Amino acid sequence: MVTLEPLRADHADALLAFERENRAYFARTVPDRGDVFFTPAGFAERLRSLLAEQHARVCRFHVVLSEEGNLIGRVNLMDLVDGSAELGYRVGEQAAGRGVATAAVAQVCRLAATEYGLTSLTAVTTLDNPASMRVLARSGFTRVEETTVGGRPGVRYVLRHLGTTPDGP
Repeated sequence: MVTLEPLRADHADALLAFERENRAYFARTVPDRGDVFFTPAGFAERLRSLLAEQHARVCRFHVVLSEEGNLIGRVNLMDLVDGSAELGYRVGEQAAGRGVATAAVAQVCRLAATEYGLTSLTAVTTLDNPASMRVLARSGFTRVEETTVGGRPGVRYVLRHLGTTPDGP
């Protein structure tokens, strides 16, 4: 259904187009990235920073590609420390509601356990994003506490014992 690829410099044009096309859609449920992010120079600077973090193995960033090879989402593991990381993901509006996020999260959970040596993940989402809450629940995450996300009410989830999720290895 979908393919994950580690983020690379040659994804830049497709990724910026994806982010621009979906900016208003994402801003409904996640904090906006700010105007500078969407400029060619601002985006290039941010991408260099992300690739440096990935090279240092602090984070693992992935693009989600459709069967046709189009960039339709992102799924990331941030702040890899002591076998744990924070999961973040976003799927473009045109691909929403088709199981893309659930499939991408399942794939990244397998990678986290088998390739990255992680044993647990956390994730946060806003309370006004029920689709994201469903993805996390389907993926074996447990709701643990209320929090704020970019100043908005949210909830934190945890997935312990990676590899034992419904779609795990």
